[in-house]
Amino acid sequence: MLFQVGGQGTRPTFFEMSAAQQLPSSLRAALTYSFGVLALRRPFIHKILDYEDEFFALLMLVLETHSLRTTDASFAESLYGLRRRGVRLRLKKNSKLTDSGDEIHHTGLEKRQKVLSVVFLVVLPYMKSKLQSIYNKEREATLQASLWGVSDERLDEPDYLDGGGNSYGLRSNSDVEASTRARLIKRLKKTIGACYPWIHAGNEGLSFAYQLLYLLDATGFYCAGLHALGIHVCRATGQELMDTSSRISKIRSRERERLRGPPWLKVHPYLFYLVSISFLSVLFRLNS
Repeated sequence: MLFQVGGQGTRPTFFEMSAAQQLPSSLRAALTYSFGVLALRRPFIHKILDYEDEFFALLMLVLETHSLRTTDASFAESLYGLRRRGVRLRLKKNSKLTDSGDEIHHTGLEKRQKVLSVVFLVVLPYMKSKLQSIYNKEREATLQASLWGVSDERLDEPDYLDGGGNSYGLRSNSDVEASTRARLIKRLKKTIGACYPWIHAGNEGLSFAYQLLYLLDATGFYCAGLHALGIHVCRATGQELMDTSSRISKIRSRERERLRGPPWLKVHPYLFYLVSISFLSVLFRLNS
């Protein structure tokens, strides 16, 4: 199913690129709401919601890998009839010796570009989601501390009091290591909470700059990730869509053939059925 939006040539419009970029977040919101409704009747679904980031990252990993392998595009881009093309600059010389320029030449995606595309489409959004979650928890803890006062952090340590209530009993090596690890994790979370707003602001500012330049037709890259990979997103032609459809059909037929079993089983299905029945009957007689 393809959604074609207006525009001429192979260069997608700004609205096509924006819609393709926002589709994964919309899909995640829809899945989260659906699982939340199902969890009201099936409580075990709450386990999926507890690992929402990991579940959605795994789902997108399967979708993006399959889409890049079959259509040379991300899952969202393939729905809008878009394709990813490698960019190579070739020196173009005019008739005058003083005039020269660069001509953009599009090529197919290399394996390295496909792997890095999966990293930019799945791994980096997953890391951003986890950092956002850590930042939200640290901000809530800071607000709570400012409202209710800072509590003594030593009370949270497992070795502050021993079993009899005496302060600072003998500590084993495992308790010391656990306490040190907890302090390091807490310090790391505080560092993330302090640095994440600046990282987020820089990322959003860079994205806004690239989108503005793309809207003004000043660059062919919609985001910094595509620029780093050297990839242009182009509108697919009719022939490319037909080739993609035939390629997907061949892959599906090969998968169906593989699921049906080895060739000798297809040639003699009834013989295999009779042998299986005979073997089961012999086992039944031996057990009885």
